[in-house]
Order: sequence, then structure tokens, then C-alpha cells
Amino acid sequence: MSAAAGAELGAALAPWGLQAAGLSFVAGRENRVFRVRSTAGDFALRLKRPGYRSDVELLSELQWLEAMHRAGLHVPRPVPSQRGRLLESVAGQRVDLLSWLPGRPLGASREPLALADPEAVFHRLGRETARLHDACDAWVRPADFTRCAWDIDGLLGEAPVWGRFWENPALDAPTRRLFEDFRAAATHTLLQHAETLDYGLIHADLVRENVMLDGTTRIGMLDFDDAGFGFRLFDLATTLLKNLAEPSYPSLKAALLAGYTQVRALDLELLELFIALRALTYVGWIVPRIGEGGSEARNRRFIESARELCRGYPAAPTSAPD
Repeated sequence: MSAAAGAELGAALAPWGLQAAGLSFVAGRENRVFRVRSTAGDFALRLKRPGYRSDVELLSELQWLEAMHRAGLHVPRPVPSQRGRLLESVAGQRVDLLSWLPGRPLGASREPLALADPEAVFHRLGRETARLHDACDAWVRPADFTRCAWDIDGLLGEAPVWGRFWENPALDAPTRRLFEDFRAAATHTLLQHAETLDYGLIHADLVRENVMLDGTTRIGMLDFDDAGFGFRLFDLATTLLKNLAEPSYPSLKAALLAGYTQVRALDLELLELFIALRALTYVGWIVPRIGEGGSEARNRRFIESARELCRGYPAAPTSAPD
């Protein structure tokens, strides 16, 4: 670590009085995340990506995490600074500190799962996802609570949360038409079901790296950066999308859904649609990141995955939805 980077991180830890703590880099996407090791315990230091979320959105996430911790979910807990603040600003950089969540990730993207009993793990993950949704529904949110919305507009409108996937510059003409047709058809379907779909606060990014296995039974959830309002099917679809290549996918899917529906009822009719929708969000997400290392290959993978899932979906009706 360079002297300048060390000074920056020391300053970021100063509001918590942890300037002398040991640091190791963990991840660097929407946040730069470092593990903090100190005599007071281990923590996660997060330096926020400039412009990605407003201060009120960041504070809302932290209030939400605290509420979920109090509800008994295994999530990181915000640590107030010495001034009692959950979110600090250091030299214009937004910073927070979370408790360190022990355990190991469910797996890594594009690698085979290495679990002794994967069906049992996915059953527990389904239950925990349902418990999260129950806790979110029971929570009385602060009046100024603000998070993004993975609603119909947030997925398929003119300004989706993760960008206009149908304008990805790497799309060929047939794929662009396929995505545009799918967008129209999916919008029609969601409008038809808007009154009956389960909607509320969701994690929105339950990929393998964000699911922590702590011991043999406890499951934790990390990284609420993109959490917000959305369809509950979206959380299940995210988990399933990232495991489609597993040879045991049908049994993993069955276990996840069985675990969820043991805790909370959910209409699963549109689950496959949401898996395709989730795939398309990555086609939009990658566009502002095309210049990053490895992004061209990732973009090709995202497009191919979405193309396969969108093929065969019925064309949009010519008449407007009722």
C-alpha cells in the first residue's frame, strides 16, 4: 500500500478512532471495502463510490441494516462514529464502518459450487430470504427513508436502475431487436400482474459472494448497496440466475423455493420472467464499466446469457394492456 493510500485510509478510520488498526483490501466495485483488524474487533470499512448514491440513500441503507440486525437477521451492523454518526464525510469521501460478518461465501461466480450438501444450504437460503422479506414488511421505516426502486420502470422503463440494456453498444441488430421485443412483452406482463405481485424492500443482489455461510446452519447476507424496493421474485431470480450452470440446478431451485415458501407464501408464476429480467440488468450495468479490465469478456457473457433467456418469450401484444 502506498503512503498516500495509507494516509487516506487512516483518515477514513479517524472518526472511529481506529487509525492504527490493520487493514486489508477486500473488494472494489460500488464501494472500496477493507477489513479492519483492531483490538476492538474486526470491521468492514467502506469508502463509497462518488455519485452512486445520495447521502440520504446511504443513511437509509444503514438504518435498514440496523433494523434487520434487531429483527434477528445475520447482516452487518452499522458502527456509529465517535460523534454518533453512521455515515461520515472525510475529505469529501463518504465513509461508513460495519461489523465484520464471519463465515465464508456461498461460492464464487463461474466456479462450481463446493458444498457438502448444496440442497440443504439452498433450502436455508430460501428460508432466510423469506425471513428478510417478513422483517422488511414489519419494519416501520423512517419518514425520509429513500432507496432505489426495482419496479416496472426501474427494470424496463426509460431510465432503468442499471441502465438502458437495449442500448448496450456491443449488441448486434438481431439481439437488440430481441431485447426490445422482450422489453415490450415483459412490460405488458408486469402491468397485467402489477396488483398481485409481492412488492416491498428486497436485497436485490443475493449472488454467491453476498451470501455468507457461518458454521453449518447460519446464513448471512452482505452488500445492501443495490437494495431497495422491488418485486420479491427478483431476489429469488438473482440467486437462481447465478446458479443456472450448476448440474444440480433443478434440485437447487426446488430447495430454494421450498425453503422460501415454508416461511412465506409467494406466487411463482412469473419466476422465469424475472430470471430473464435479472440477466438483462447486467447488460445495462456493464455499459459505464466497459473501460475496466476484463469488462469486454464479461459483457459478452452477460449478453449471451440474457439472449438465451429471452429467446422464445412471447411477442408483445399489439393492443395496450387493460
